Amino acid sequence: MDVLKLLTAALPLSFILGCSSGQSGAPPAAPAPSGAAPPKTVFDPLTQQLERARGVQDTVDRNTDDTRKAVDNQERGDNPP
Repeated sequence: MDVLKLLTAALPLSFILGCSSGQSGAPPAAPAPSGAAPPKTVFDPLTQQLERARGVQDTVDRNTDDTRKAVDNQERGDNPP
């Protein structure tokens, strides 16, 4: 029975230690000055792709609006701008 109690206590402890991030308990670094760039993270490439996609979508939206205005002007018989 003593071995069962020991294994019952050791199993959750080994899961906790095995899943830890491996970082020491040192305090985090001081925040960067207000003019400095934020620290790089693993999500930077993804956020860059999202920003690029938003820029492309803005361009597509502007072109769509311009085309829609041109079509409306032609339907009304207005001169092209």
